Amino acid sequence: MALKKRVILIVLDSVGIGHAPDAALYHDEAANTLANVAEAMGGLNVPHLASLGLGEIFPLRGVVADHVIGAFGHMIPQSAGKDTTNGHMEFVGVTLYEPLPTYPDGFPADIVNEFQIRTGREILGNKPASGTEILKELGDLHVQTGKPIVYTSADSVFQIAAHESVIPLSELYAMCEVARAILTGPHAVGRVIARPFTGESGNYTRTANRRDFSRDFGETQLTDLEKHRIPVYAIGKIEDIYGGHGITQAVHTKNNEDGVDQTLRIMQGAASPCLIFTNLVDFDMLYGHRNDPLGFGRAIEAFDRRLPELLDAMQTEDLLIITADHGCDPTTASTDHSREAVPLLMYHKGMREGHTVGERLTFADVGATFAAWLDVPARAGTNTLSGVDSQ
Repeated sequence: MALKKRVILIVLDSVGIGHAPDAALYHDEAANTLANVAEAMGGLNVPHLASLGLGEIFPLRGVVADHVIGAFGHMIPQSAGKDTTNGHMEFVGVTLYEPLPTYPDGFPADIVNEFQIRTGREILGNKPASGTEILKELGDLHVQTGKPIVYTSADSVFQIAAHESVIPLSELYAMCEVARAILTGPHAVGRVIARPFTGESGNYTRTANRRDFSRDFGETQLTDLEKHRIPVYAIGKIEDIYGGHGITQAVHTKNNEDGVDQTLRIMQGAASPCLIFTNLVDFDMLYGHRNDPLGFGRAIEAFDRRLPELLDAMQTEDLLIITADHGCDPTTASTDHSREAVPLLMYHKGMREGHTVGERLTFADVGATFAAWLDVPARAGTNTLSGVDSQ
């Protein structure tokens, strides 16, 4: 098989497309991020995503195309959970069948005490909370006392919020490293997350200096690429999600627009073969968790406006894959992630136009597809383009 050059894999963080078959276990039966956002918008204006087949996966208000050039389908999650870690690990051939630990009542006293001793700072919070709401509740007290705010969510996360003028970023990141070292064994959460913020009382704003400190799950499809000397360019929070394992070069980004800019920059300079792996987090961080369907919809439309630039930058044997890692339906009462299927859109210049790859039973099919494109054995899953990827 001839080597097929480059893969550009873009994760639209939290852009789910309908509740998964087991959504009732997660109380997410009503979730359909894309459909509900489209309804809230009175229709989505996304002609370029439509041309890749988005509206063919599930009926979405306003999403129609006269001519579909891409391959399209949807994927069902198999990992237990609905977090960034679960989705991204499943992409690269590691399915987390056992749920990661969560803390609906806050973290146990022994964990908190050890964290306070090692960091030399008492904490505030220690409960599940919305990241924006807990700043309203405890931001002033944090600024007054210097005590970091520790909180969690429905996901397997230990989050530390601190004002950048109160606890410098270097210290905040060091505190996250301490937490990561403590949270092992039965308390090995998926991620420890630094949540820096700025601003004044009543107007605190989280900054782009977030960092994720992920649990190490061992070898993945990314480390397989590394063994085959195929570079992996990580854009956005990809490096953090995988703890740097299997990553050749990383670029952290400020927002979705910067994420697209950096993806285009790497596309212009990266030699083949390689994987360019981007996460665009604004959908999740700015709109999903804040229950802002209009902001969410505008962000999808903004990405759609940039999509022609990505298509134009593709070389003859590049493969573009666009998907998501979970849902975060901003129209439901919950501010947490939602257990959803995710869209799968693919395009290359030799593709047979407008065909479905159907329902895929695991996110690992993404890793199997980019592995096949790069002529590397798949760790798990099935190549979605096998036998149907050419005109």
